[in-house]
Amino acid sequence: MQLYVKNMVCDRCILIVKQQLGNLGFVTDEISLGTVKIHPDPDQHQLQDISSAFEVLGFELIDREKDKLVEQVKTSVINLVHYSDLNTLKQSLMSVIADQLNKEYSYLSRLFSDAEGITIEKYVIQQKIEKVKELLEYGELNLNEIAFKMGYSSSAHLSTQFKSVTGISPSKYKQGTAVNRRPLDQISPAQE
Repeated sequence: MQLYVKNMVCDRCILIVKQQLGNLGFVTDEISLGTVKIHPDPDQHQLQDISSAFEVLGFELIDREKDKLVEQVKTSVINLVHYSDLNTLKQSLMSVIADQLNKEYSYLSRLFSDAEGITIEKYVIQQKIEKVKELLEYGELNLNEIAFKMGYSSSAHLSTQFKSVTGISPSKYKQGTAVNRRPLDQISPAQE
């Protein structure tokens, strides 16, 4: 059985979910951000146990198809922004997401906006800024290199977007007048 899990956004989340399912007597066949295939198939009582165990850890089982799709959009954005070089994409980020989910982008966009109260584009920007904060803190790349890696047209464009989201420039952030980084699962539309 395939389960969809909200707030499963990093490798540590995957380990926790796998461990929790093991504690409940299930074997994990496949696991990735937002989804897990398990056996044996749980009955309704066991699904409730899984749901309760996950909620304590900050995760949530998703059962409505539209909610699953919204969560898949979030997972796709997180994978693309945090675990790939955006400068290597041959098509727009929005096209990649639509292709990955095998849905029309306009449908995904309406669904996401209705459910989350924010556009996919703004959610992408929030995720990109969190990744930029991470890269600035590491100090291994200069702002031009970060802009290139994150798919910005220039460091000026990155700086403008960074300041509009955080209220400070990337250089001020790097100097330690930092706006705290947020965990990926806590980047939500309400914080826009």
